[in-house]
Amino acid sequence: MIKCQKELFDIPQDITYLNAAYMGPLMKTAADIGAEAVRKKLKPWGIPISDFFGPPNRYYELAAEMIGSNASDIAIVPSVSYGTAIAAKNIKVSAGQNFVIMADQFPSNVYPWIELAEENGAEIITVDWPDDGDWTAAIIAAIDENTAIVASANAHWTNGTLIDLVAVGRSAREVGAALVLDLTQTLGVTPFSVKDVDPDYMIVGSYKWLLGPYSLGFMYVAPRNQGGKPIEESWITRKGAEDFARLVDYKEEYEAGARRFDMGEKSNFINIPIAIAAMEKLNELGVENIAEYIKSLTDYIAERACAIGLNVADENMRVPNLIGINFKDGVPSHIAGKLAENKIFVSIRGDSIRVAPHIYNEKADVDRLFDVLESEL
Repeated sequence: MIKCQKELFDIPQDITYLNAAYMGPLMKTAADIGAEAVRKKLKPWGIPISDFFGPPNRYYELAAEMIGSNASDIAIVPSVSYGTAIAAKNIKVSAGQNFVIMADQFPSNVYPWIELAEENGAEIITVDWPDDGDWTAAIIAAIDENTAIVASANAHWTNGTLIDLVAVGRSAREVGAALVLDLTQTLGVTPFSVKDVDPDYMIVGSYKWLLGPYSLGFMYVAPRNQGGKPIEESWITRKGAEDFARLVDYKEEYEAGARRFDMGEKSNFINIPIAIAAMEKLNELGVENIAEYIKSLTDYIAERACAIGLNVADENMRVPNLIGINFKDGVPSHIAGKLAENKIFVSIRGDSIRVAPHIYNEKADVDRLFDVLESEL
């Protein structure tokens, strides 16, 4: 098992940050790279044309390594909503079909389907919270021969309950439904392979578990969907874009693979270098190793929570990196203030305290959290 990586981060000793599901901190090396990138923009004559293409190409490679795809299957996007808009533009829907989503699913993977359903006379089927906590079975039960889209995640973002995407993907393919995934709350810290799941589209923002900047992420587009239409027509997605002297020789042909779906100004000279530094470290450590380490912390959180009469999802029904501590009658109103007073950072989501440790946390952080909870309950 890997050890705690707190030395890579600028987290003061009196801060207990257990909230990567809200926003991940940058590593110190990534922040230094970002600062240098800002300084380069002071002197743009020193930015070569190769910087428009080399760093994004490296980002494609790192993303592909993480999910087991080809680099040509990756597009650079600014947000999950951008990626789901691409998916919505390219999935064919007929009147009478339905789209399956989870109750209280994160909005970026909901709003596009509401609009698409209204435009095409389709129906949104919202899967209610399952009494037994088994989201996988509940989602699969909602899929039928009229399902056109299954929009899901690997875990419910509010409390980390698991969705078995291999099983959901299999059920979606059986009826010819498209599978559209938002993995912002799990990718990089929970193993995922497009070979196993076979989604049509998978989108992730980099600013949480991937320890990257805001307004940047990536999108996997299955090869079967790479002939679709982008939502913007950018010069840099066209064949021959590297030849700046010939950009006005307008081309109809896109770059191969998923490149046509890249956002404009994908070369972002500040965000891309930061994201590369973070992805290189995560891939170096290994997602499986990271998941094992963080799971040791969420298992310890579960143990401490149950010891004081609180409830968590069963071990086989939660992802390694995210856990909800559930209160029967809701989280007591004074708890959030007491935690903040002690510089302990978590999120309150519904009737749960959502705890989201990362590689910079250790058991002592969990102990500090429960020191406060035990004293206040």
